[in-house]
Amino acid sequence: MLLLRLIYESFSFAANSLVANKLRTILSLLGVTIGIFAIISVFTVIDSLESNIRDTLNAMGNNMVYVQKMPWTPPEGETEYPFWKYQSRPVPTIEETEEIVRRAQTVDNAAFLFGFSRKVQYGSTTLDNAIVMASSIGLLDVWNLEIAHGRYFTESEIRSGAPIAVIGHEIANQLFDGLDPIGRTIKIQGQKFNIIGVYTKMGQSMIGGNSMDRYIHVGIVKSYYMIDVRNRDRGQTICIKAKDNVDSDKFMAELEGIMRTIRRLKPMEENDFALNKVSIVANQFDQFFVVFNLAGAIIGGFSILVGGFGIANIMFVSVKERTKIIGIQKSLGAKRYFILLQFIFEAIVLSVIGGVVGLILIYAGTIIVNQSTDFTIVLTTANIINGLMISSVIGFIAGFMPARAAAKLDPVIAINSV
Repeated sequence: MLLLRLIYESFSFAANSLVANKLRTILSLLGVTIGIFAIISVFTVIDSLESNIRDTLNAMGNNMVYVQKMPWTPPEGETEYPFWKYQSRPVPTIEETEEIVRRAQTVDNAAFLFGFSRKVQYGSTTLDNAIVMASSIGLLDVWNLEIAHGRYFTESEIRSGAPIAVIGHEIANQLFDGLDPIGRTIKIQGQKFNIIGVYTKMGQSMIGGNSMDRYIHVGIVKSYYMIDVRNRDRGQTICIKAKDNVDSDKFMAELEGIMRTIRRLKPMEENDFALNKVSIVANQFDQFFVVFNLAGAIIGGFSILVGGFGIANIMFVSVKERTKIIGIQKSLGAKRYFILLQFIFEAIVLSVIGGVVGLILIYAGTIIVNQSTDFTIVLTTANIINGLMISSVIGFIAGFMPARAAAKLDPVIAINSV
């Protein structure tokens, strides 16, 4: 009880001092507010960026492999990307996709796709360089896509080259401006396409990903009348989805064996294709974010350090101004730890209030960014706790030396000070 009473009285003294010296309190708060705003906003942006990228990678599928001409990263153990080595490789084909589905035991489904840009028209509205994606029938399942309105292709429509398309949410808004797109006709490269469906809005992706918002999706056979893809690199990709609970190494080994058999590679010949996994990219990002978080901590640390020096300076001034009061308190029996706690609490309260103001500013900033852009920023509970903990620690460190100096004052000298 005695300890709690001493803490309460020390806190009261600190609060009264802060109220009595409003200008000094505001100046002290400003330094900590800027410091906390800097360090926690850096952490918040980094965390949100990491979350968005990981969500995109998860959307690409942890149980998926992308068969492509070139690998996403340099060969294992190497830092240089030998672009020239991969340039002459053949591109994946729709026939290889069908062979993989037919032969593989670990594959759930696969889709062949590529993209190209074309001018798209609807009435007087024109979109230059709109992205047209051509794919086989399996894309809806492989990428776990959802249709918001209308329907998806049928296999017969894909194979017959029917002039139909499923469009993304953003394309629908740009071309039709609130009108129902279903049943309307657009022109791509002078050819008419009937809109049969609109994909569910997926939002902006940080690294591309599988967001269909900006795509016009057409059947693979119909696309052959629009662009020459035979032995030309148009980003041809075979997206392969593994069955549930299939061992990753077994999945990869089977795919590699099938692709080598299809391309008739000799035992000692090097693969002329790449099996790209999302986990490869995820590992690269893990290393990136370790460095990024360290850099953010250093940058933000300097800002909070400046705020800490500001509090320490203000506390030394406070001790100087209240020397007589300290002398009277000690002459009336106040213990050294009471004086020490009084000034430490004052510094901590100052710092925490500054931290809270900084967190409020960050929260306001997240609302503005979220409403004005497609990028989602979230001030997490962990970062709020970190902000309060950092401000408390900075307040304690900044207030300890002035508090110690105040606690060591001789009561007689303190009372007689000018």
